[in-house]
Amino acid sequence: MIGVTDLESYLASFDGEPGYLDWAAFGPLSPAVRSEAQGDTELLGSGRRTSIDLVADHVREARELVAELIGGDVSQVVLQPSTTYGLMHAIYGLAGGLMLGRGEFPSLTVAASRAAEALGSLQLQWLDPADGLITPDLVRDALTDDTRAVAVSLVDFRTGYRTDLEALRDVIGDRLLIVDAVQGFGMVDVDYLAADVVCGHGYKWLRAGRGTGFAWFSDRALERIAPVLSGFRGVDGDLPLDAVPGPADSAQAFSISGADTLAAARLATALREVVDVGVAAIEAELTARASDVMFFADRYEVPVVTPRAPERRAGIVTLEPAPQDAAPLAASLANHGLTVTTRAGRLRVAPHVGTGADTLRLFGDALAAFASTRVW
Repeated sequence: MIGVTDLESYLASFDGEPGYLDWAAFGPLSPAVRSEAQGDTELLGSGRRTSIDLVADHVREARELVAELIGGDVSQVVLQPSTTYGLMHAIYGLAGGLMLGRGEFPSLTVAASRAAEALGSLQLQWLDPADGLITPDLVRDALTDDTRAVAVSLVDFRTGYRTDLEALRDVIGDRLLIVDAVQGFGMVDVDYLAADVVCGHGYKWLRAGRGTGFAWFSDRALERIAPVLSGFRGVDGDLPLDAVPGPADSAQAFSISGADTLAAARLATALREVVDVGVAAIEAELTARASDVMFFADRYEVPVVTPRAPERRAGIVTLEPAPQDAAPLAASLANHGLTVTTRAGRLRVAPHVGTGADTLRLFGDALAAFASTRVW
């Protein structure tokens, strides 16, 4: 069981200035990650083989921690430069019908379109619901005999809607389920084993910085997805010289070149923090912070499009003010020193578990100032 001290230490590690509410876009690096990166940089500057090997061992550590959080085997995990790389490996290796939402983050839609155009073996089955939510019922009604895989975000980047992976698995049966988990990995306690491919990145909620991506492939995925984008590191054994062996039987097949060991060190450090605290404890705190944001939005009558049920959301709270109010609200938030994402008339507010009362107070003050000048 996780002790109070572990959670308190984790909360105290959020040492940035008040006002940051944009964790869905970028996560300022944690103190532990910054310290590890600085130390490993010095080790790599020594020129000693033992130091180089010590930093390189973070690749193993990061893979093991990803596997632990997913509940799978380390052989099913491969590190990637980003979520997009992992998704491309999965999508380019598919054949048949791939179902996905037209409003998904471009990591999915662009990769799917490029793969279909380049290879000719992939048929895209687009979903375009009016509310943008990819629900199990929507998928059930759209499935065809040609559907071989469904790709979806764990947490929708626009609305904060959290997909029910287990319900999706029940709906799609034996088809592959590919999940972009970047907006929820380590933050919400879900059954990743309901999926077949899980791709994520540590530069948002995990506070690990860029280059810290990863992908997990189930045994079913390893059997059905061809390692089309497999490089020389995607084989078993040592460097393949004077021969071209087949791809590895494990997730290693979905790699191109050697891993960035410094990035792996940052990822491993960030994941260790999550494992030590526990995802369930983190989710409880994140749910509370998102609820705090919703409280102020309701208080000042700013519409919220994010689902209210805690099990259907994570850390993203999306506000959708009246068209004439979007710019004044964004200006008020900026004037009060708050950082959020504004896009297409909506404001995406993304607190983290360590978002303190000072930041929430600023948020409430910004909404109050906006409301005082709003013209009905």
